[in-house]
Amino acid sequence: MKILMFAGSLRKDSLNKKLLRVTEKIVKDVSDHTTNIVDLQPLQLPVYDGDIESKGMPANVEKLGELVKNADFIIIATPEYNRTLSSPLKNTIDWLSRLKPMPLEKKPVLLIGTSPGPFGAVRGLLASRAPLDGLGSFVYPENFALAKGDQAFNGSAPHEELIDPGAKKRLTELVKKYLEFSEKLTGAK
Repeated sequence: MKILMFAGSLRKDSLNKKLLRVTEKIVKDVSDHTTNIVDLQPLQLPVYDGDIESKGMPANVEKLGELVKNADFIIIATPEYNRTLSSPLKNTIDWLSRLKPMPLEKKPVLLIGTSPGPFGAVRGLLASRAPLDGLGSFVYPENFALAKGDQAFNGSAPHEELIDPGAKKRLTELVKKYLEFSEKLTGAK
């Protein structure tokens, strides 16, 4: 099975990109699924604008849409911007929603997130559910919020590790449950 992973952050040293790389290692440790992490920053998706769309879908939107369409499962790491989902993530979802057929429909999605604050992007995770639910994605009911993300990792890219073994255990258990859920949902193994 193919798992597409991306962070709703553009910054090179994003805490959520670190969390995504840690999660990718866990997926590889607990399954034989293939993973593909897509960095949204190089795609440089324009801010959604119906006038741009009317002149033709941007090539990188189509490219990302094809990756989403070909993935069996989706894992998204989202930061929290001003107590809600990040603008890059919302923009990405908005563009993907304009593709026909809409590639996020019926995709099992796991939301994870971190922030430097004590809530660990929990409000961003909650807000991220709404547009995905609205588009017909199967958003896994549990998520993973990592508080104080600026202190949570050791090592440098792409070899980050979670410092707290309890946090790693929680994330590992969640990934296992999500994969089991997704496999049953899609009939895949």
